[in-house]
Amino acid sequence: MVFFKYPEQIRRVMYTTNTIEAIHRQFHKLTKTKVRFSKQNNLLKLLYVGIKNASTKWTMPFPNWNLAVSQLAICFEELLDATLDL
Repeated sequence: MVFFKYPEQIRRVMYTTNTIEAIHRQFHKLTKTKVRFSKQNNLLKLLYVGIKNASTKWTMPFPNWNLAVSQLAICFEELLDATLDL
């Protein structure tokens, strides 16, 4: 598996920060009781509010982030140098 070729700190970041799954779960919670929306705009407004609410909950810093960034810099040096000014 490609996942296991990376150091443990990088795997931990990938495993615990799956933003797509988290936002999908938030959307599902918001829409599971609604069978239909009278206008598409109403659905978009609901999803927008859901994203705003979810983003306020994602404030906890990742443990050992500096170590993870160091590992990422080693594995993806050419990609991160310009972005992070390392």
